[in-house]
Amino acid sequence: MTKRQKPPKYSWAYVAVDIVVLTVRDRRLQVMAIRRGRKPGLGGLALPGGFVHLDEDLETAARRELREETGLEVDFLEQVKTYGAPDRDPRNRTFGVLYLAVMPNLPEGAAGTDADDAQWIPVDELLATDLPFDHHDMLVDALERARAKLEYSPIAASFCRPTFTIGQLRQVYEIIWGVGLDPANFSRKTRSVDDFLVETGDTVSEGPGRPARTYTVGSATVLNPPINR
Repeated sequence: MTKRQKPPKYSWAYVAVDIVVLTVRDRRLQVMAIRRGRKPGLGGLALPGGFVHLDEDLETAARRELREETGLEVDFLEQVKTYGAPDRDPRNRTFGVLYLAVMPNLPEGAAGTDADDAQWIPVDELLATDLPFDHHDMLVDALERARAKLEYSPIAASFCRPTFTIGQLRQVYEIIWGVGLDPANFSRKTRSVDDFLVETGDTVSEGPGRPARTYTVGSATVLNPPINR
């Protein structure tokens, strides 16, 4: 076989974006999922996403797909990872770029385009579902990124009211991390972080025992020292 007869080493490929949107609802960590209206995975649950148009950059495509399939608009999207296994999409050679959003107070989903439904589902329930493509791996990776963000950023406080107790903040960490935390140890860690919490001077009763001090979030954008799991 001559060089001209050899199959090409390089070929075209599609680029897709997939989005994991996480929030806390009903005291559980939940993720926005769609029910697919097309094959593969017709009728099954999946992450929102789709192909990138020729005139789009990646984040623009991710925001469009999220809006079209779920009706959601988010303030910030973070690129997590790119997936490129040759057989990850049975239709075409496709590279997938994963984006993550972690936000409070998000509305119900509103399905559109090729999604038949858009709904909030507890993360552990979606992880137990047979997801198409490599969406299970994507959800695991996004979940780890979100959990890591709580170690070094003040994002957990955004899920609290403007004034909150350390106990209420601890509950957010426990929900997102999926573990129970020692109250005294957590209180010591959070109060040792520079400019993370600001005392209001007020207290609130949380049940038996002394009233709890209340706080607002401070000016820190990076937690130093981090609150390690």
